[in-house]
Amino acid sequence: MKGLQIVATAMGGVALAGLGAAMALTNPSQDTYQEYAVEKLTTYLKDEACTQAPKAFESFLRRQCKVLVDTARPQLQQIISQATERQNFVLFSVYRTDLDIGPFVPAYHFETIGVFHKFYIYQADKQ
Repeated sequence: MKGLQIVATAMGGVALAGLGAAMALTNPSQDTYQEYAVEKLTTYLKDEACTQAPKAFESFLRRQCKVLVDTARPQLQQIISQATERQNFVLFSVYRTDLDIGPFVPAYHFETIGVFHKFYIYQADKQ
């Protein structure tokens, strides 16, 4: 019976080490997070900020707003880069972003975990 427990413990240790190695290898980088955050931000701006145009200019402003958002992607990536702090825990990373891009969009604080090449926002506070 003791031999079986030793084998089970060893197999559990190997599985745990394998999981840890997989997590470390798939811990997303800061650059990957920035790409993810820019995509999320541009989608938000197009869906929320661009839709709040005054009724008189609604169609024209919505179209132009979306073009402006697409044009500003490099600047948005730079803003996110400067506004983000990464804590790397080897197996996963935590990203904290304090985003304030102008008077037409509210400021936000985001906390995101990056693990297995994916990102999960677990806190989003409007400020």
